[in-house]
Amino acid sequence: MAALAVAVPVSAIAARAFTARDLAMLDRVADPRLSPDGAWVAYQLRETDYAANKGITGIWLVAVPAAAADAASGATLVSAERRLSAPGVASWMPRWRRDSKALYFLSTRSGTSQVWRLDLAGGDAQPVTHAPLDIASFMLSPDGRHLVVAMDVFLDCDTPECSKRRLDERAARQDTGQLYERLFMRHWDAWSNGTRSQLFIYALDAQGDAAGAPAWLTRGIDADVPSKPFGDDSEFAFTPDGRALIFSARVAGSGEPWSTNFDLFEVNLDASATARNLTSDNPAWDTGPALSPDGKTLAYRATKRPGFESDRFAIMLEDLASGRKRELLPNWDRSADSLQWSVDGRTLYTTADDVGQKRLFAVDVAHATIAPLTDQGTVGAYDVGRGGIVAAVESLAGPAQLYWIGRAGGAPRPLTHHNEDKLAGVGFGAYEQFAFQGWNNDTVHGYVVKPVGYQSGRKYPVAFIIHGGPESAFGNEFHYRWNPQTYAGAGFAVVTIDFHGTPGYGQAFTDAIRGHWGDRPLEDLQKGWKYALGHFDFLDGTRACALGASYGGFMVNWIAGNWQKPESGAWKCLVSHDGVLDARMMYYGTEELWFEEWENQGTAFAQPRHYERFNPIDHVADWRLPMLVIHSARDFRIPLEQGVGAFTALQRRAIPSEFLYFPDESHWVQKPQNSVQWHQTVEAWLKKWTAGP
Repeated sequence: MAALAVAVPVSAIAARAFTARDLAMLDRVADPRLSPDGAWVAYQLRETDYAANKGITGIWLVAVPAAAADAASGATLVSAERRLSAPGVASWMPRWRRDSKALYFLSTRSGTSQVWRLDLAGGDAQPVTHAPLDIASFMLSPDGRHLVVAMDVFLDCDTPECSKRRLDERAARQDTGQLYERLFMRHWDAWSNGTRSQLFIYALDAQGDAAGAPAWLTRGIDADVPSKPFGDDSEFAFTPDGRALIFSARVAGSGEPWSTNFDLFEVNLDASATARNLTSDNPAWDTGPALSPDGKTLAYRATKRPGFESDRFAIMLEDLASGRKRELLPNWDRSADSLQWSVDGRTLYTTADDVGQKRLFAVDVAHATIAPLTDQGTVGAYDVGRGGIVAAVESLAGPAQLYWIGRAGGAPRPLTHHNEDKLAGVGFGAYEQFAFQGWNNDTVHGYVVKPVGYQSGRKYPVAFIIHGGPESAFGNEFHYRWNPQTYAGAGFAVVTIDFHGTPGYGQAFTDAIRGHWGDRPLEDLQKGWKYALGHFDFLDGTRACALGASYGGFMVNWIAGNWQKPESGAWKCLVSHDGVLDARMMYYGTEELWFEEWENQGTAFAQPRHYERFNPIDHVADWRLPMLVIHSARDFRIPLEQGVGAFTALQRRAIPSEFLYFPDESHWVQKPQNSVQWHQTVEAWLKKWTAGP
């Protein structure tokens, strides 16, 4: 196994602490793509325009040095990153032409999101499409003769132009009412306008430009393809012969908000027939199609339990000639993420959460064996080529960089060096993973982070951070919303616990939270806090605050009435961001009902007692700890009224409290200046209540 540890910058011993402004200004590396000839990596880089209060994504390029062809050589990789796209204009999603001489990408430089092409030999980027609507994602066919694009259209319109006219007519009207006939009238952070994301295909001419009108590939599919709000081109794929497209879609009609039944469909590129369902036998989630290089085998990911979004994603293989399906690694107790084939078709690559890390794995298809290629850190996007793999990797020690993982093994080595100037002279807190016995005597893991400038023998106030999800993790990653290093930079030690419900520790561990939001995870938090206090003498348990968002906000609201006095005496303060106050009203106010129905083992009207079992609102009479409440107007996952209600309860009970409101944010606070305000408000609240010698 090749170990991969994201190095702490040389400046980590410097005096200046890492701040929220530092976090907001960091460049963010993502979406690496190896050229077919293996010589180059194109990738996205998000830079921050703080004055404009936004991030701007551009396309960058870095060479893969010849020494990378033999990763065991020990040679140092020397390369220089360079920008390809115009500065100040959003450009993203770089995709190579098959001859490695040009890049296709999305850009808004024409005023709408369109596909553009840039020849690496020189010259300006040229528009490929002139669609009447924004293009959200795209894919080039293997032979380079076709281009599939995703656009939001009305299903009863024949052409994208019809949808554009209807949207323009609606915008010109003076009345603003919108009549809905079914749910998903709002989702994540936006209200529905009646359109669906659908796939269209253009023919490309000899210059590589879109020629003529596009054909509608997903006509008749009442679903968003790719899915919303975060679906992308990983949900569809060309067959290697360029004859057909396979895509994932949830066709659920009025039951869409409580369904996780995604199926894989195959459609011919001439759009001459309705798409054929390939996975109708599975009522749960099928997604991530990846075709073997010879076109004979379809690999994809599938869950087994309908309605459970955090069920284990198994790796499935389907023989396309016979239709026979089999699970590749039935005994591997991890949930597979994205899939890619090796060029020779012998290996499948995937990422998965694994004991506080997110590792890259190689699967020998013939022998059904799996081996990790990385050790420490979190692997985000990656791409597989002839000579090796490029992957974006981050850790608690620093933001993502691109690393080269050679086919001959050996230690992965960095290709990019972004943010070195921004982090010069900045220190990070040292961190350590620990384990203890939690609920049911299961082994539970957590992390502790020392404050910047740590001095042996001193005790420090503590930020006890509770992750959301709840089926997510606070692992070895560099988070842009809940980053322990910002607290370490503010003088706090940090403790996080991956309680029952967290992925990466086996599916039974994840499943254990169902119906037990307030007891099993709380027991893990209590035992983890006790363990940390007993083993890390720099933690000052008398000056500690608990804080969290989403499920973490729920748990903070639950703690307010059920765990005011931890081992150290009492929490000094609490921070609840986007937290659930009333579990029953949460069911009726949220959008993705499958989540609530799975976690609470039924609907709120059929099983009200399940929603009341761990309902924070029933314990408001016991609240007494100072609390900062944070919520945003465009949060439709946990609606604003949940935060307003918590603040109302605190104020009416005369408990010291503050309410931070963002009218322009969703479940996440993403605008740079809002992010800095968020961090500064939280840090001020913690310092106010933990002040002491």
